Amino acid sequence: MNVRATANPASSVQKPAEHFDVLIVGAGISGVGSAYHLTTQLPGTSFVILESQDSFGGTWLTHRYPGIRSDSDLHTFGYRFKPWVGPPIATAEEIKAYMGEVIADNDLARHIRYRHWIERASWSGATARWTVEAVRIDSGEPATFTANFLWMCQGYYRHSEGYTPEWKDMDAFRGRIVHPQLWPEDLELRDKKVVVIGSGATAATLIPAIADECAHVTMLQRSPTFFRLGRNAIELAETLRQLQVKEEWIHEIVRRKILFEQDAFTRRCLAEPEQVKTELIGQITAVLGPDYDVDTHFTPKYRPWRQRIAFVPDADLFQGIKSGKASVVTDEIDCFTARGIRLQSGSELEADIIVTATGFNLCVLGDIAFSLDGKPLDFADTVTYRGMMFTGVPNMAWVFGYFRASWTLRTDLVADFVCRLLAHMRKKGATTVTPALRPEDHNMPLLPWIDPENFNPGYMMRNMHLLPRRGDKPEWQHSQDYWAEKDQFPAIDLDDAAFVYD
Repeated sequence: MNVRATANPASSVQKPAEHFDVLIVGAGISGVGSAYHLTTQLPGTSFVILESQDSFGGTWLTHRYPGIRSDSDLHTFGYRFKPWVGPPIATAEEIKAYMGEVIADNDLARHIRYRHWIERASWSGATARWTVEAVRIDSGEPATFTANFLWMCQGYYRHSEGYTPEWKDMDAFRGRIVHPQLWPEDLELRDKKVVVIGSGATAATLIPAIADECAHVTMLQRSPTFFRLGRNAIELAETLRQLQVKEEWIHEIVRRKILFEQDAFTRRCLAEPEQVKTELIGQITAVLGPDYDVDTHFTPKYRPWRQRIAFVPDADLFQGIKSGKASVVTDEIDCFTARGIRLQSGSELEADIIVTATGFNLCVLGDIAFSLDGKPLDFADTVTYRGMMFTGVPNMAWVFGYFRASWTLRTDLVADFVCRLLAHMRKKGATTVTPALRPEDHNMPLLPWIDPENFNPGYMMRNMHLLPRRGDKPEWQHSQDYWAEKDQFPAIDLDDAAFVYD
């Protein structure tokens, strides 16, 4: 949890700034992967990773609720350079162990500074450097760094708090209200009546993990969500292992298979959404039986893939519902009561514990106060270059992954681009690179970061005004299309007029 320490008067003496070629923000899945690529593609580059938490892991360290697991397969969520040898849907502990091996195998630990909260990042055109002002969370001691290039790998949501709506009379509830992002270690679930508000990946993960322990758990949703069901195994990987194929080959073959199938599925969602909808809901009916009210509880009103589709391994959520240990209520909340939640239908859900699995608070570039030559920087005033750089902002890249494919696929692509860009700058003798609209771009319409008709999760819609703008050309948008970007990124012309060097 990101908790700031009180400044220590004894440490008020400012130490000299440490300088690095590259400063990476965040030691999560993106930061660790980016550091690996930097060391292998540009050996000899000096760099530091600043991380606010006590260890590496990012999301997989922040979230500690029961059952925490990936909702992407690890053959594609894992790095392209390190084979994944476990089940495709993995626990947080398995993912952290995998990341720990990457850190150990590539001597990355010596580059990571934990418990460093970044307050400000200031660009100076005179020195062509970023100055990053941080505070040691444990001691309150200030720490200053300078860097030629800033690589933002901190993710997209605020780790210190989740999003919980304000409902009427929440203070009246006599039990405990918790958010999965801040799961209390002392929370006792045994023989308790639990209501989980929400129907996304967190709820689908948490409910089967606690169903056996609770007296009963209810998923309360405002509207249904799409899910995909299947075994937590990949038959091709199992077959190749039986044939004693090398893990590196298995990793690459299985990645290609999954990516091919994901691409086909995404295209079908756009081309024949009703057929895909029927198939997805049919999987649920097959588990719950024809008498279950699937129309009410598991038939979304939107087309598939306008919001992220969580994979439910071995149908465990639905097996819990079928067994009677879990149930689903689809209704709106009227208010909280002393005993639970009163619904707009008039009925009341009794609860000892209410879990608000209601999403994230979007955090644009780490809540850091950015400035350019003394002027505050508002990223909403910029236009994104392919979802990883910003017009008018020198020497900075941002890793923002995929929603319809694994986040880490874009970590690898962005890393390749950044390393190629840094090498290009060295070759040109340039100290700065700044994205800029070209003459032919100045009349293009400027649109929200994500097209809400294409993808519209709540956390994005609530905070779209904080994000950079996009244009109507591929160079000026985050397409969310890995299958296009995997070919487009290596072909980016680094001498294009969109890049201004100095």
